[in-house]
Amino acid sequence: MGNPMLKIQDYSVRRGDFLLENINLNVYEKEIFAILGKSGAGKTVLLESIAGIYPPTEGSILLHGRNVRSIPFQKRNIGFVYQDYGLFPHLSVRDNIAYGLKMRGYSREKIEEKTEFMMELFSISHISAQFPKNISGGECQRTAIARALILEPELLLLDEPFAAIDSSTKKKMYSDLMKIHEKFSCTIVIVTHDFCEAQLLADRIGIILQGSLKAVADSKNLMDKHYCEEVDIFLGRK
Repeated sequence: MGNPMLKIQDYSVRRGDFLLENINLNVYEKEIFAILGKSGAGKTVLLESIAGIYPPTEGSILLHGRNVRSIPFQKRNIGFVYQDYGLFPHLSVRDNIAYGLKMRGYSREKIEEKTEFMMELFSISHISAQFPKNISGGECQRTAIARALILEPELLLLDEPFAAIDSSTKKKMYSDLMKIHEKFSCTIVIVTHDFCEAQLLADRIGIILQGSLKAVADSKNLMDKHYCEEVDIFLGRK
């Protein structure tokens, strides 16, 4: 697979009583990598660590071989979408999407051009003046992803992005995610507790249990081999 785009080495971080311990993981260019595990296993802590929200107790995170410990999130060229979308409630759909461009000092013309493009791409132009409280979960999700992608990140982090939407909308969003991956050529790390979702969307899957990364497998071969007892139980094989 060549050199990893994202490399996590001997990474540990403590958050209150919870310890994410000794994580070693490689994610490759343009890969979709799923982090799979139960609630409270440490999936979101790992995702936030990649984003730079928590300084490590031990270890390092490298992007393209560069240790990013001292580099703040906004300078890592990373997009992040939380499970609850993280939209600004006082801003319209249009202004939520344009927010990052405004913060970076883009011209009014460029902001208008890029925002219109993203709204059209995600089929949300018709709700551009609406506020988050007045739109559906699927529309909130598309708005949040559009806001993250408008800055053209090389790495997109998605925290349980489809957990709060209905099954029919979820299928459409799966299709949209694959189109996004192809169009923007970005690497995607997605957190999920859904086995089927991980296998459907990801190239590879990492299984995290009780703060430790227990196994990494190709998504197509996830159920074809045995792991440690803890992972086998999690996968329903024991």
